[in-house]
Amino acid sequence: MGEKVRFGVIGAGGIAFRKTIPAMLRARNLRVVAVMDTANVEKVAEAFRIRRAYTTAEDLLADPEVDAVYIASPVHCHLEQIELAAAARKHILCEKPLTLDVAQTRRAIDVCRRKKVFLQEGYMMKFHGAHQVIRENISQGRLGKVVYLRAQLSCWYPPIPGAWRQDPKTGGGGALIDMATHLLNLLEFFVGPIRRLAALTGNLVHPYRSEDASTILAEFRSGAHATIDCFWCIPDEASRTRLEIYGSAGAIFTEGTIGQSVGGTMEGIFGLGSAEYDAAQNKDVVRKFRPIPFKKINPYQAECEYFAQCILDGRPPEINGPVEALRMARLVEAAYRSAKEKVFVPV
Repeated sequence: MGEKVRFGVIGAGGIAFRKTIPAMLRARNLRVVAVMDTANVEKVAEAFRIRRAYTTAEDLLADPEVDAVYIASPVHCHLEQIELAAAARKHILCEKPLTLDVAQTRRAIDVCRRKKVFLQEGYMMKFHGAHQVIRENISQGRLGKVVYLRAQLSCWYPPIPGAWRQDPKTGGGGALIDMATHLLNLLEFFVGPIRRLAALTGNLVHPYRSEDASTILAEFRSGAHATIDCFWCIPDEASRTRLEIYGSAGAIFTEGTIGQSVGGTMEGIFGLGSAEYDAAQNKDVVRKFRPIPFKKINPYQAECEYFAQCILDGRPPEINGPVEALRMARLVEAAYRSAKEKVFVPV
């Protein structure tokens, strides 16, 4: 295999074209040697100066120079393409959600295990520089006991003819499976597994079949609470994509770190919780939050480099590997069940 893993990209439009392929081209331990898409693939190859372009996954997977694949096709295509890639003995980094449901996720994990190929799901927000610093602060106890988290990710996603995310048959669902799962994955990265959750979903503005509104209330095994709100019916300019983490000794706030960004801002306050009870409860006090620096890391590049290094080292990925992939599928199933039955669901 050499010093760099040779990747082929299956589904070279959308997120792959906008974010992941450019990030892969900057990665230190991998090369993109081939791209595949059913439309405009020659233009993609030309834009990124990639020599080989294919119109079927089978043709790309038959390429002997491809060691691993990044799958970024519509979700309903993932399982079949994972099975084909595993049969061809190609390691697999697959965009989230990994499949449409728990049963398909089990099949994907099983075939990769049987064919002895590595599998990683594409939740890249863990690799953001700010989120790495947050996890360090929590593990060091600087917030005291974490008691509440809130994560927000919304956008304006109007009806688009043929958009696969707007039909649960092709996307698995809407704002919940597409965006809220990012935040479920991230918050568990900070404070551990969720114990139970309740969800609300609906179509508040847009008439397509997938939900355009999702709100989740979660309780972690640690006892911490969280709310996660994700909407496809809030204008981008009106949504600040905020992350708030509160503990018994302080808090951390970010803005603009959630999503597809490299940057954003982060501030925090620490060392609290030891003062006397303030019976007056005056809330107009000056709060001494201070900026928290973090390294600007392209999360897509870091995600791909991590997976490539796992391949080079011969070690299965722990971050977003099969165990976490199955857990995310179960969280999604529990959330949709809760929204349907209007009950808390244990995970």
